[in-house]
Amino acid sequence: MHRCGLSGVLVLVLLSAADAAGPPPFPYVRARAYHILPETHNNESGYFSLCEGRNGKIYVGTTRYGENSFLVEFDPAKETQRIVLDTHKVCGVTASGFAAQAKIHTPNFVGASGTIYVGSKQGYPQEGDTQEFPGGYVMTYSPSEDKPRCLGMAKPGYGVGDVVADESRELLYVVAERVTPDQPMHWMLGKLQGGDYRELGPQPTPYATTLVDRRGRASILDGQFRLVQYDPKTDGVSARDILLDGKPFRPADRNSIPTWKLADDGQTAWLILMDDPTLISIDLEGAGETVAARSHGRLIDGTAPDCRCGLDIGPKGRIYAVVRVNNDTGFGTGYLHHLLQFDPSTGQKRDLGVLAVENPDFFDFGPGPDGKPKPWTHGFHRLPDGTLTPLHHHMALIAARDGTVYVTILYPFTLLRIRS
Repeated sequence: MHRCGLSGVLVLVLLSAADAAGPPPFPYVRARAYHILPETHNNESGYFSLCEGRNGKIYVGTTRYGENSFLVEFDPAKETQRIVLDTHKVCGVTASGFAAQAKIHTPNFVGASGTIYVGSKQGYPQEGDTQEFPGGYVMTYSPSEDKPRCLGMAKPGYGVGDVVADESRELLYVVAERVTPDQPMHWMLGKLQGGDYRELGPQPTPYATTLVDRRGRASILDGQFRLVQYDPKTDGVSARDILLDGKPFRPADRNSIPTWKLADDGQTAWLILMDDPTLISIDLEGAGETVAARSHGRLIDGTAPDCRCGLDIGPKGRIYAVVRVNNDTGFGTGYLHHLLQFDPSTGQKRDLGVLAVENPDFFDFGPGPDGKPKPWTHGFHRLPDGTLTPLHHHMALIAARDGTVYVTILYPFTLLRIRS
């Protein structure tokens, strides 16, 4: 049979399968997919590192286990990508294996100047590799100068899990992530012009991030999920319990990973946990011995919810989140990634739909030369109507100033672009 004949048969088969499946019991959110520069990662991997620059371009951190890490710039207008930061090159290191600067894991922070702040950390030791990780580096990239810089090591022997700059006060806040389970976490304070870092106080919860409010106070969640705040005016640190609707805020799993973002008012933090889709607002300016927080209910019902750095605040203060839940609908199997929206001004929640790739040919999911599935390509699946949708893990979400939402997906490492 001629090739065109085979194509026609395939189309008929897909159409027949879609007809048999019937319509999906949920709406779709159409997304255009882009495979992140393959030379910048191995194992199709990256983490929380995603932001929009003040120039409207998108920046993604990548992971090359045992080798290096990179910051990639995506130009939405041209749909092109390029490397703007090579960690080993900018920091002057050459180590490989466990000693390599293998990840940019930090949620990218964009300063008022437009400078982007990131940090590096370790990968995973392979059998027989007895090296120690020397420590991660704080780095910046200036889009206006097209220049990366290395700001040094915050704490030797620790990775950089988060870096936030208060440029008006020339301060840097860094979460030093442990390399081994027996190490404590550290919240560090440094200066933009360089010099030694010092520790601020209580240990942060794993994957904690710093928020700097309109008064210049820095806030973080500690291992007990207390609100810890540093005031540079007094050089004082306080730790207070959070009361959620009048009751102590104590997640069922103390290892729950929080994602929080600061609202435009500069005083309200919006928070979601990785394993609980309840949206919470926290008043960072409240006085007293405790801190007031309010629950706005679950953004989605569903079993085994999972939200990985998947929260952001978009135009007009609307909050966006991506949450994965088990597919219990009977329409296919596996998991479903829902894009959700909450409007604080009205209290309205919306399930915008399940993420759906509008250009499924963005990556060759076909078998390799040996006839077997290519490694690290198992992160998407097809629903009964043929729609390609993420399966296992998203890693970050941002809402751009023009209303576009971006989400990163693993296996292959993919940037999804969802236009408003």
